[in-house]
Amino acid sequence: MVLAGTAQAQQAPSPVSVVPEPGQTVAAPPEPVVTPEGTPVQGNVTTLGEVRALKPEDDQPLDLYRFRNPVKIENNRFSRNWSEPPTPEQVSMAGGYVMMGVVKGLLAAGKGLNKITGGPDQIQSAIARPPPELSAEQQRRALQFCAQQEGCGGGPPLK
Repeated sequence: MVLAGTAQAQQAPSPVSVVPEPGQTVAAPPEPVVTPEGTPVQGNVTTLGEVRALKPEDDQPLDLYRFRNPVKIENNRFSRNWSEPPTPEQVSMAGGYVMMGVVKGLLAAGKGLNKITGGPDQIQSAIARPPPELSAEQQRRALQFCAQQEGCGGGPPLK
């Protein structure tokens, strides 16, 4: 409170209007300096150039409070073997800690058995197959059938 009473407000000096006496000329005020962008400069003020906001790469809505870590850490031997511990809800949904341990043990035993016997993995990546095509005989029969029917769409003939 004491400091607030002693503080003085700083204001820019207001321009004083001078009324010239008869026969006296008044100099015109100096023209304001203009930057290349077209904005006037007053005193010792530095202006910034154009600022653009770029759209984020992903199509998610912009969240101003989302933290994006600028440091990318590569996987190491610890992060590859690390898994987050289950939450109490996950434990209760899986049947408890004992049941989770039994399932984890069975999965490890199955992986070891597949490794020993050289069997395929339980989860395999999908392999795309070529699209189905008609043989020359099937194409000929389809054209005959279409010629007999009056409602067939007339596309280019099949070779």
